Amino acid sequence: MTHNNPGSHTDRKPRVGQVKEITSLSNPIIKDIRALALKKNRDRTSSFMAEGLKLIIDALDQDWHIRTLIYSKAAKSNAAVEQVAARTVAHGGLVLEVSDKVLSAITRRDNPQMVCGVFEQRYAGLEDLHPTRDETYVALDRVRDPGNLGTIIRTADAAGASGVILVGDSTDPFSLETTRATMGSIFAVPVTRTDIGGFLKWCNGQDALLVGTHLAGAVDYRTIDYGARPTIVLMGNEQAGLPTALAERCDRLALIPQSGRADSLNLAVATGIMLFEARRHLLEVPR
Repeated sequence: MTHNNPGSHTDRKPRVGQVKEITSLSNPIIKDIRALALKKNRDRTSSFMAEGLKLIIDALDQDWHIRTLIYSKAAKSNAAVEQVAARTVAHGGLVLEVSDKVLSAITRRDNPQMVCGVFEQRYAGLEDLHPTRDETYVALDRVRDPGNLGTIIRTADAAGASGVILVGDSTDPFSLETTRATMGSIFAVPVTRTDIGGFLKWCNGQDALLVGTHLAGAVDYRTIDYGARPTIVLMGNEQAGLPTALAERCDRLALIPQSGRADSLNLAVATGIMLFEARRHLLEVPR
């Protein structure tokens, strides 16, 4: 279906009765949405919230299932919001028009964006990932900071990586803090999760170069040949680094040289450096 077609039913305004107006924080629907701030409720319902009109449009364009669209009264006459509302209804979702007070409570912001949405979570299956030449994946061991994870997902998207693999007890990629930090890339980059055993078993079945960063790294990260095989960039936990079981499985251990007084790099920054180096031979400057 083409959404730019004036005759398409997804371009029409939602009919009266298809939009529910809510002004009370005690409304059960609003309570359920606010409850998504807790991981146990996101896991129980397999859902999460994302903010921003552009993000909602991108998600719908990439066929993510929207369960609820929420917009402020001020956005009521916005043509793009009306179109997104119609698309939500067409896909069986609920549309809510809410007061600024309700929207602020949902997003936990004093000045929230005028649109947010509740989506169904989506994880890629590790068994379905088969790295091919010129593909790069990021594997993160027990990443704990949602800002780091969100920034890494966004960076992976920018660098053209094919996916992010969460190993062990990692922070939730669908928390509001993480999705905000991804700036919409949560909808573009496949994310999967596994334990150390599952990750090692998967690696053993792939013809891929596993490069881990390590303080005792044997080689300068810039000297590695990333072009011969698909590459998996493996990054350790913010505090502990890579455990022995993962470090020993790596084909190469890499070190990012430093000359300043800081003794370490932020995980998201280090991952960005590694990713863009691993994909440098594939990246072209637009002309």
